[in-house]
Amino acid sequence: MRFLHTSDWHLGRSFHRVDLLGAQAAFVDHVVATVRDRGVDAVLVAGDVYDRAVPPLAAVDLFDRALHRLADLGVPTVMISGNHDSARRLGVGAGLIERAGIHLRTDPAGCSTPVMIGDVACYGLPYLEPALVRDELAAPKAGHEAVLAAAMERVRADLATRPAGTRSVVLAHAFVAGGEPSDSERDITVGGVAAVPAGVFDGVDYVALGHLHGSQTITERVRYSGSPLAYSFSEATHRKSMWLVDLAADGAVAAERIDCPVPRPLARVRGRLDELIEDPALARHEQSWVEATLTDAVRPADAMARIAARFPGTLSLVFDPERADGDPHASYAQRLSGRSDQQIAEDFVAHVRGGSGPDDHERTVLQGAFDAVRVDDGVHEVAR
Repeated sequence: MRFLHTSDWHLGRSFHRVDLLGAQAAFVDHVVATVRDRGVDAVLVAGDVYDRAVPPLAAVDLFDRALHRLADLGVPTVMISGNHDSARRLGVGAGLIERAGIHLRTDPAGCSTPVMIGDVACYGLPYLEPALVRDELAAPKAGHEAVLAAAMERVRADLATRPAGTRSVVLAHAFVAGGEPSDSERDITVGGVAAVPAGVFDGVDYVALGHLHGSQTITERVRYSGSPLAYSFSEATHRKSMWLVDLAADGAVAAERIDCPVPRPLARVRGRLDELIEDPALARHEQSWVEATLTDAVRPADAMARIAARFPGTLSLVFDPERADGDPHASYAQRLSGRSDQQIAEDFVAHVRGGSGPDDHERTVLQGAFDAVRVDDGVHEVAR
């Protein structure tokens, strides 16, 4: 059985105000061609089909055309909702669409009902927001590991009722320990923890993951396809691809990376403005989308115009003057760089108390407040 594993399309997303819809349409063309030319038996899309709960109409139209084209190929497609999708919106008409071979799995209650493709059981686990699904899944607590473990218990229980030799595939949208994040993924931390151990998925032949935007192999059986396009400059070194997975009759896995079309390469350059303009070694980036970080001690005049004269694709200009560690003149953004909301809040408590940070109880209260706001924001986004 041959699967094409992809995820994190984020239809409707732009890149530093550059419209990516044309590049996303080219990716859909690439998916269709790969399915047709490489003898794919099923397509797996592991969440974040859209970039937001209420996507723009152009993105909905592209998704609609993608579904029609996949259905016309006569190849089953299994999709789950991710943390950027509105599960209810994405799942509208799922019963009717299923008749065309497109299987939308957006309801946590259905996680143990597989799509049978030959003798392979494909289980779709949509993004499981712990605070919203804990009771439904009878998880012992509201955490990512707890709700995924509860969902996988249901998967394994169903699999145990299947005929001997039934192979199994799970689609999930989660942050699995060992994965490398990038700047373009929405934070899903709950109670200070975002990652779950790969062992949660023990007992199945292949796990098609979504959420992290870099293509990664957690184990031979647990993989991220990554996003098909770069959505932040932190992904400048990514090789954007999909996994072509061959699942043998005995459950053995062989996977091949299929490169995705690159609309324009990304580059991050750093240094003093005059150096960046004059350095001949940077000529290879003149046709790239560029993030330029200027380290001049004083902000240069007309910096954007000057850097864009050499790199017309400059989309981001960052000022990061070279300063000694602990320099009191370091910018506020520099002091906060790499710190979580929780850490910033704890630093603020320490500041107003004259050096005494929060105790364990106060840290728990702060974390609970951040978790509640994140969940509430997600609920209100879907409701709009």
